[in-house]
This record gives sequence, C-alpha cells and structure tokens, in this order.
Amino acid sequence: MASRTKTRDRIIQASLGLFNAQGERNVTTNHIAAHLGISPGNLYYHFPNKQAIVAELFGQYESRVDQFLRLPPEREMQVQDKALYLEALLGAMWDYRFLHRDLEGLLDANPQLAQRYQAFAGRCLRHARAIYQGFVDAGILLMDPLQAEALALNAWIVLTSWVRFLGTVGAGAGSLDQLQLRRGIYQVLALESGFVAPGAREAVAALQQQYFVELDPLPDSRGV
Repeated sequence: MASRTKTRDRIIQASLGLFNAQGERNVTTNHIAAHLGISPGNLYYHFPNKQAIVAELFGQYESRVDQFLRLPPEREMQVQDKALYLEALLGAMWDYRFLHRDLEGLLDANPQLAQRYQAFAGRCLRHARAIYQGFVDAGILLMDPLQAEALALNAWIVLTSWVRFLGTVGAGAGSLDQLQLRRGIYQVLALESGFVAPGAREAVAALQQQYFVELDPLPDSRGV
C-alpha cells in the first residue's frame, strides 16, 4: 500500500513540475509516465486521465489558499498583514502557476472543476472583503463596504491574471520568475493607495517600495 501511495505522490509532483515548466496543454499522460520511468498503465491505475491529475492539483492549491485567507484571531489587523496575505497568495500562485496560464481552457475542459473553481473564487472574495474590512476597523484603510467589495474584486482580478500578463509582456511562459511575480504585490498595494488613512501612509508607502520590481520589457506608453 505504501508503494502505491508513493507512486501516486510521485505522479502528482512530476505532473506539477511538467505543467509549470511546459504548460498543461503541452504535457500528456505519456509524457508524465516517461518522465517518471513508469508505464502508462501504471499511471492510469492511479489516475484515469490528465483531468483527474489537474483536479487533484487544484485541490491542493484550493486547500492551501483556504488555510491562510482568514482574519487573524483575537487581534487587530496591522499594515504588515498586507504583505503576509499577498506573499502567501502569490507563493501559492507560483507553485501552481500552470493553473493561471490557461485557466479558462482548464475549466472549459472540465465542468466539475469549473464548479469547484467558482465556489473557491466566491469564498476567496468573501474572505478578501472581510480582510479589507479588518483593515478599515483597524484604522488603516478608509472606505465604505461597497468600496471594500470593489477593491477585493479588483485585487482578485489582478492577482489571478498576473501570471498571464507576465507571459504576454515577456518572452512567454519560460521567462516567468518569482521576482517578477512579486511585482503583483505592488500592483495590489497600488490599488489601495487612495484609501490609506493618513496615519498609515508612511508604513504603506514603505511596504509598496519593498515590493516594487522593474519589469523588462514593458509596453512603453510614451512610444507610438
């Protein structure tokens, strides 16, 4: 039984590495089996198809995000909490970055996964609104509930599309690195700039500077 579990775990880990490096569309179950040095039949014993592997990996990603996207218990929010949440989220996005390269294609190919993702996104947005409200309650941000809802949605759009954005302005998927991904934290912090309370502006500005990363190449707005 332990050997079977070990093989299953190896398939999951190898698939994640191959999907991240080459893109899920470009990797077949035969590629995964060959990479591991096992027969396709051995792989199919554990997973009937590639969709099942993708669903397993999404479950890992979903569980990881669900664990940290919560308000801290029994204390007020602090400016540094912004970095903690965004670091954790972008770390998960980096480790499972293949999910964000072709999310629409993955969901179109698997209606059950699409339903799971819709529920996951809804939970994330609810928790994000609660977190922003926590910053309001702590006197760090100044906004009403409607503004908090809009900010949570805008932050979600930026973060979940950041991997694809980097692929369009760089040399493609192979050019992605974690440093570029960190610029996504700055982009979300920039969305909040107009809502920062006077007493927190210096600390938030220092946090923004910490996460600013030059992106090269970027479209030149001063060009044609």
